[in-house]
Amino acid sequence: MSSQAREGACAFAWRNYLLLHSGISENDDRRSALYRYIANLRDIGEDDFDLLQIAAVAYLKKLDELHDDQCARLAADQVLAERLEARIHNRRGDFRP
Repeated sequence: MSSQAREGACAFAWRNYLLLHSGISENDDRRSALYRYIANLRDIGEDDFDLLQIAAVAYLKKLDELHDDQCARLAADQVLAERLEARIHNRRGDFRP
């Protein structure tokens, strides 16, 4: 499922991005940057579809805000880490809003 999760997460994020930014081309450089970012997450072992979607959306949002790939990656990684931490706490019964 890993390649399906990666492709699905990227497709979801990119479709939503295009809905919000009507002037962006389907083949914009941000799309390939998104796929590279998500592929990198997969390479380090992350293949949960829900988390990949969150990371993909966060990456595109931060890329727009920061206009720098490395900064966007770090910011999206932070969002992903927060979600992972919340998931761990929820599994243990430690509710965190």
